[in-house]
Amino acid sequence: MRVLLLGVGMQGKAALHDLVNSESVREVVAADRDVGGLETYVAERGYGGVVRCEPFDATDEAAVDRLMESAPDVAIDLLPTPLMSVVAASAVRHGIHLVNTNYLTPEIHALHEPALENDVTLLPECGMDPGLDLVMLGHAVRSLDQVTGLRSYGAGIPAREAATNPLRYKVSWTLEGVLRAYRRPAHLIRDGARVSIGGDEIFHAENVHEIEIEGLGLLEAYPNGDALQYLDPLGLDRSQLEDVGRFTMRWPGHCAFWRALVDLHLLDEAPVVVGGMPVDRLEYLTAALEPRLRYAPDERDVAVLRVEVEGLRAGLRTLAVSQVVDARDLETGLTAVSRLTGFTASVGAQMIGGGLITQRGLLSPLTDLPMRLVSEALAKRGIHVSFELGALG
Repeated sequence: MRVLLLGVGMQGKAALHDLVNSESVREVVAADRDVGGLETYVAERGYGGVVRCEPFDATDEAAVDRLMESAPDVAIDLLPTPLMSVVAASAVRHGIHLVNTNYLTPEIHALHEPALENDVTLLPECGMDPGLDLVMLGHAVRSLDQVTGLRSYGAGIPAREAATNPLRYKVSWTLEGVLRAYRRPAHLIRDGARVSIGGDEIFHAENVHEIEIEGLGLLEAYPNGDALQYLDPLGLDRSQLEDVGRFTMRWPGHCAFWRALVDLHLLDEAPVVVGGMPVDRLEYLTAALEPRLRYAPDERDVAVLRVEVEGLRAGLRTLAVSQVVDARDLETGLTAVSRLTGFTASVGAQMIGGGLITQRGLLSPLTDLPMRLVSEALAKRGIHVSFELGALG
């Protein structure tokens, strides 16, 4: 198959690595603004026989159309979120299947009927988180007869020996994106009641809990966005749910530090005026901190996804647990977060392009990616997803 890869940054390099090393892929058209840097990277990796590099300005809609007109079997969009609707609309117009790793937006949702009419599959949210976590969650829910609670956890953190700075945190994506997530409101269910947590409250002590991850030890978890948006697609009865939440995990002490910065309004969206000039707080913090929070070539990050679903199976109280823990591959240099994101996107695209997924229109990893096929594909890539059912007392 021919695959169009839009955006070859940290996650894109992982997707590119996976595509080049997949027998079903005969050509990858890799498009990026920094085509010179991309060509150098492709030459250094020895990808030249499979990869064709194209210069690409993602803000130019005509450029998007030209790449779609090259008639790939499937496209993978790893561009920044604000560009996803333009790319998706172009893919639908040109009859090209599309995978991306961003959260579903109303604009993408509105493309469901046009995609059906043009025989196109749209698969957003197909990365690490969201993405693989949703595959795991859907499988765990379907393993029970009745669900009473679910918790989903994700983390991209330095390995213990690499957590060497005062934050015990390093950047495997973009710091600005992390900081914006640190002000994102959360919605969950506690003791059967819906609870909404303001973006300035997610790090408060009453909203943070600890969790033990085998091989890593104790981590702390704080609310991550809207956990309720996935209940209806899973067919869950909200009146039967006692405990629902999505959480991000960090090394202990992280939440107390960032609560102090939030309380000091350092993460506010409104600019602060300095010397008569408006200064964006997040842009300043990103510029000041990000260069000091990068991984050295010999340092590993660790990515963790864990899903816990509680309920009834054959009349017995049961806990379904699915988990994956991955670490940076120092041989390829690919971080764990990049691997789980880029490899999952590549697997999803190849399942569509190879005919394993034949549904058209707007799909979701939650309901439309079979856990068995995804976990088998990732296992071949050295990523192992566990699943266990256990009786509760």
